[in-house]
Amino acid sequence: MAKKTILDVQLKSKKVIMRVDFNVPMQNGEISDENRIVAALDSIKYILNQGGKLILLSHLGRVKTEEDKQNNSLAPVAKRLSQHLNLEVNFVPFTRGKEVEAAIESLEDGQVVMLENTRFEDVEGKKESNNDEALGKYWASLADIFVNDAFGTAHRAHASNVGISTYIDTSVAGFLLEREIKFIGDTIANPERPLVAVLGGAKVSDKINVIKKLLEVADYVIITGAMAYTFYLAQGYDVGLSKVEKDKVDLALELLELAQGKIILGTDVVTAKDFDPESERNVRSKSAIPSDEMGMDVGPETLKTYFKYIEQAKTIIWNGPLGVFEFPRFAEGTKGFAKKLVDLKDSVTTIIGGGDSAAAVIQFGYEKDFAHISTGGGASLEYLEGKVLPGIACVDDK
Repeated sequence: MAKKTILDVQLKSKKVIMRVDFNVPMQNGEISDENRIVAALDSIKYILNQGGKLILLSHLGRVKTEEDKQNNSLAPVAKRLSQHLNLEVNFVPFTRGKEVEAAIESLEDGQVVMLENTRFEDVEGKKESNNDEALGKYWASLADIFVNDAFGTAHRAHASNVGISTYIDTSVAGFLLEREIKFIGDTIANPERPLVAVLGGAKVSDKINVIKKLLEVADYVIITGAMAYTFYLAQGYDVGLSKVEKDKVDLALELLELAQGKIILGTDVVTAKDFDPESERNVRSKSAIPSDEMGMDVGPETLKTYFKYIEQAKTIIWNGPLGVFEFPRFAEGTKGFAKKLVDLKDSVTTIIGGGDSAAAVIQFGYEKDFAHISTGGGASLEYLEGKVLPGIACVDDK
């Protein structure tokens, strides 16, 4: 069922409360990566240009104690957003109360106010994260229309998404959420084939259900990154000091049997004696990993194998890096794979499924080269599993 978007409602002179995902990384009070702010600009500008009176809600960081509040204010984000919009963003350092209400009452058409971090409501009783009824009702009472544009939290039922939508007449998706629904949801439902899924990252346990789902819908599933070593162990190889989940070896065997040849694994790896950016780099066959070395990246032959499959693909879903891309010496696999996907961009639809694979692509400067880079790590995984996400379900159907 298609969801209503901001294009389906009259916004002029309406109070619009919008949940965005401005959970950006901060270092010493400065924003170190503003991609999530940039991703929300289309929806924000559209609402303001249509004459909406915009109220922005977001969370930032983990807030469990009063002390956590000091480093997690959205004030720097409001300042940066003002610069992007070339418009004053009135920041209110509260999540509710008279100051909030006064700021909203004084809004004129095309003006915007941002409230303080929604997670500040978690300090006493996790009101935001547990979808407190009174809080959801309060935020809903501030506006005429709710817009959800925060895919990063769509897999959670919070007061700032599901709560508001429960107590407001109109709930619609922003452009960012609509794009995630279109690219991930529609691709899984009706992909152009061959569909090749590439799953990396550390833990099999995090991705069991995704692997099972993708084995149903994909033509091939490449298992890579640290996750692959549990599969190598299941195949009887000695993996040395590599990261493995020994309690998931039987499950890896089960998945290999279930896959009937659909799971693609590598043949060689890059190893090191220590988990260290300066550690010496060795290329080893997966059957010859020394007992005192650990897998840090895929080897060149493995990369060639992956290329063989993705060159035939029409749709590629990539979630999780191929190695320890944060260390330049062990980033060659992830970087080489990303570069290959860029080379194929005219003939293949590639979806980058959030989290570390999105971070890697952005780090390598390729963010403009893909059909879609998801803004939600956990949310994109659950969506790939075929789960109903509360933050999408709460938006009105067309």
